[in-house]
Amino acid sequence: MELFRSHVLVCGGTGCISSSANQILDKFNEEIKKNDLEKEVKALQTGCFGLCEAGPIVIVYPEGTFYSQIKVEDVPKITEEHLLKGRIVKDLLFKESVDEDKIKSVNEVEFYKKQMRIALRNCGVINPEVIEEYIALDGYQALAKALTEMTPEEVIDVIKESGLRGRGGGGFSAGLKWEFTAKAEGDEKYVACNADEGDPGAFMDRSILEGDPHAIIESMALAAYAVGANQGYVYIRAEYPIAVKRLQIALDQAREAGLLGENIFGTGFNFDLEIRLGAGAFVCGEETALINSIEGKRGMPRPRPPFPAQKGVWNKPTLLNNVETYANVPQILLKGAEWFAGIGTEKSKGTKVFALGGKIVNTGLLEVPMGTTLREVIYEVGGGIPNGKAFKAVQTGGPSGGCIPEKYIDTPIDYDNLIELGSMMGSGGMIVMDEDNCMVDIARFFLDFTVEESCGKCTPCREGTQRMFELLDKITEGKGTLEDIDKLESLAKTIKSASLCGLGQTAPNPVLSTLQYFRDEYEAHVTEKRCPAGVCQSLLQYKVIPELCKKCGICAVKCPVDCIDGVKGKELYVIDQDKCVKCGVCVGACPFKAITKS
Repeated sequence: MELFRSHVLVCGGTGCISSSANQILDKFNEEIKKNDLEKEVKALQTGCFGLCEAGPIVIVYPEGTFYSQIKVEDVPKITEEHLLKGRIVKDLLFKESVDEDKIKSVNEVEFYKKQMRIALRNCGVINPEVIEEYIALDGYQALAKALTEMTPEEVIDVIKESGLRGRGGGGFSAGLKWEFTAKAEGDEKYVACNADEGDPGAFMDRSILEGDPHAIIESMALAAYAVGANQGYVYIRAEYPIAVKRLQIALDQAREAGLLGENIFGTGFNFDLEIRLGAGAFVCGEETALINSIEGKRGMPRPRPPFPAQKGVWNKPTLLNNVETYANVPQILLKGAEWFAGIGTEKSKGTKVFALGGKIVNTGLLEVPMGTTLREVIYEVGGGIPNGKAFKAVQTGGPSGGCIPEKYIDTPIDYDNLIELGSMMGSGGMIVMDEDNCMVDIARFFLDFTVEESCGKCTPCREGTQRMFELLDKITEGKGTLEDIDKLESLAKTIKSASLCGLGQTAPNPVLSTLQYFRDEYEAHVTEKRCPAGVCQSLLQYKVIPELCKKCGICAVKCPVDCIDGVKGKELYVIDQDKCVKCGVCVGACPFKAITKS
């Protein structure tokens, strides 16, 4: 076994790879060889570190030195100064790592301090393509323990007692779902993993599969043992090529090591896994639509009951959980139900992974205990709102969630609290909005997505969401009425109660929550023909501020439709509102900030 004095960990998540992380790793290996450090320093690729805003990320251990936004041309300097001479390159460090004379390690940075990583525990720590590294961190020990020391019923009891709830949206008890599948009658049973993850801005499951694929394989084997299945399927969208590749490598390694296949650990237990690629339909995140797709059919929901635990894949009892739910299972089996149940709140145990995006300083992936407040996530972990702007709302749960206003920012995050506020946990998307966001436009954005992704099977979703979108379009164009707002609200409530599946039932949430908390913005759009945030283009007006105008004429020269009149050096320039196309070129062109948008 080779021992190295330093390890250089290069982020291998999708975001960093798109910013030349592979080339950075190659350059490190080249420079390490060039400086005769091959026996002292090891460079390797890991999964996502989480702080995507700072990528590409490089961490040097044992110090935990945090280099951010690294370029290929920075590698020789880091190699020669840090790895060869022992001098940290301060100008390449993540900005928060430098605190006066002290250099903080990666774990001391604010983004990571409040986190507790269970599902993400190996992401950014191990090379996901090397099974030995997973095994070195207790990998497959939970499976060995279950197969050699526990009955299937005992495994299910541990999951039930832990309080683990599904992390894919609904928050149903994982232990109860396992128990229902185990008790269902059937000569054959299946386990399946939902890795479809279609929410805009969500990448929790992708990052786990990219950074720790063996955790999902081990967990699904545990689930199969518990419910009496011998075959499993991981349903993953084809848009995740890196996750698919690493999962396939992990499957091949597990089979070669005897951890998948026949007679696992010599116990007589047989289990294997297959990957099923999805074409990217959002509706296939719904469990029955996903099952149809696994079977090669069009991804459309089935009426429930019967539930998948009774009739799932090939009409056989099927256990279906998402990636993050499975990722918690091995640690629960190793550390015990009491340990996991001691984290979080009374009804929401453990941690939750969020993909934090929007108007936030630290865009990225984080995992915090249930019960952490929205304020802590947004301001302490997320670093607050950029450019000193005011926080306005946060949208949780993707297109199925709702917008939570500033007055509820101290709400502890758990399943029940978010539902009470008109939102939901969902799979973990969290989009932050500031004072410049129009909440009517936000609702329109999410409805646009839902309309496109509706499978069309049921009338309330197929027709209702389209009518809602048309009403929102009408309002944002300044053509709406107060009656349209009432009609929008009534339609949303009908769709919520009458749709066949979870997509349709939750599609109105962005509209209902923005109507509940930001109704004044809707009313301003229809009664004053004004967008308070200055976003809806049809309602914008560009005006010259007389006190600031220098009569230079730059705005008139730049205007593409000649709608600005005036005489250079003599007359005040005026914008013809009838001719103006609201392009905003004049605002950017004026060096004196004499043109305002309202």
